[in-house]
Amino acid sequence: MHTSIKEKQKTIIDLEKLNSLNAEGCPACGKKFSLGDPVVVACGAWEGGRKLIHENEAVFDERTMTYVERRCYESSKG
Repeated sequence: MHTSIKEKQKTIIDLEKLNSLNAEGCPACGKKFSLGDPVVVACGAWEGGRKLIHENEAVFDERTMTYVERRCYESSKG
């Protein structure tokens, strides 16, 4: 069950997403996206709610069943 919930929040950067997201870049790391990059929908310390970020910048929180930006997650764990 966890795998399907996690998988629904993952995607790959395609040309349409690349064109719409690269003006700002990844809100978690600030780097630009590239075609084929694995990304997840995650919450973090930025404004505007959940956003697409690089998958390696996120942690899946089993308690909330959502991805959280890595630094935000680690700071909440103390």
